[in-house]
Amino acid sequence: MSDFNIKKFLDKKVKEYNQTSFIANDPVCIPHLFTQKQDIEIMGFIASILAWGQRKTIINKCKELIDRMGGTPYFFVMNHNDDDLKNLLGFKHRTFNDTDLLYFVAFFRYHYERFDSLEDAFLIGQEKVKPKAIAIEKALDNFKSYFFSLPDYPIRTRKHVSSPMQKSSCKRLNMFLRWMVRVDDNGVDFGIWNRIAPSQLICPCDVHVERVARKFQLITLDKVNWKTAVELTANLALLDARDPVKYDFALFGLGVEREM
Repeated sequence: MSDFNIKKFLDKKVKEYNQTSFIANDPVCIPHLFTQKQDIEIMGFIASILAWGQRKTIINKCKELIDRMGGTPYFFVMNHNDDDLKNLLGFKHRTFNDTDLLYFVAFFRYHYERFDSLEDAFLIGQEKVKPKAIAIEKALDNFKSYFFSLPDYPIRTRKHVSSPMQKSSCKRLNMFLRWMVRVDDNGVDFGIWNRIAPSQLICPCDVHVERVARKFQLITLDKVNWKTAVELTANLALLDARDPVKYDFALFGLGVEREM
């Protein structure tokens, strides 16, 4: 299949899957429950971190957490007391438990006491870099260091936040960044951040995306790691340099719907 035909086919699939009908059965539906930026950021981040396993279960666990926070995640983060934190005890999704959750809440409070947006957490060390000139690999590495900068963080929680320096593909963080950064008129991604450009994003590389991408020879490396995600994104940029990660809709949709 020629590059031109691949582009034509994938562009068609992007249009098919990048629709509001996609939202209901995907974890992106969780931040779509909110209108306040900080609520969108907090629950978008948590939904992305919890995004492994069946999508229905992920969505239900996120809704459970929202209920435990009284329906207002940002207000809960900024105004909770020790008794309020008891509402979070017993929360669990696969290997993510209440110890991890309590640290997430502590980090969010620490960060939002200093910044208006979670976007700033991904700009640590690059504050003087011109907007839309951020180095994403550095941003993700620095974000993990910043995220675990609070004293006495639980060692076990580190496994839930990946980084390129550990050779991870960073699927969940890349998905979160796609949600926050990409902007179009289709209503799935939010586009509420403007200091990172869509052209800088790295494609989330989950099992569905990987399988379909290999069939199109968009991935050639054997193992799925950071280099694989970068390779995939570079090949997608040949199809659309300004917005390569839009093809995540096509690759994921084709994979999860078993069209390929």
